[in-house]
Amino acid sequence: MTEAFIVQREIQIAAPPATVFAFLTDPQKIVSWMGLEAETELHPGGLYLLKGLGDDRTRAARGAFREVVPVHRLAYSFGWEGGAEVPPGSSLIEIDLIDKDSGTLLRMTHSGLPNAEQCASHARGWAHYMDRLSLAAAGRDPGPDRGPANRK
Repeated sequence: MTEAFIVQREIQIAAPPATVFAFLTDPQKIVSWMGLEAETELHPGGLYLLKGLGDDRTRAARGAFREVVPVHRLAYSFGWEGGAEVPPGSSLIEIDLIDKDSGTLLRMTHSGLPNAEQCASHARGWAHYMDRLSLAAAGRDPGPDRGPANRK
């Protein structure tokens, strides 16, 4: 059986995999492109916590790392604190970083989403945040995060 509600994104980033990996795992670098506060424990079972996303400064995402392969791959469970449809740990994010064309090809799959509405919402969020990550990892300022609903 094929899972119906999956978000997949692929983006080329003008930075080496080690730099992109740092922007995905180092709390100080994460908040340059996503959220206001981050906490990571980079080992299987370790915490993934992100607070203050987009225009909802009270929103927090929580999960646990399942796989950490420095500069190549991350997998972590994901969900929203207080979220009934996508609670903490209910979905899975997998990110592969591939050295390509003097930069990094980032391939992301977000699986375990419960329905088409949540799939569409998370697809909008990932489009917004992957663009911001691409800018930050390449040494550019993505500006203040107004969230995917307020993209300009």
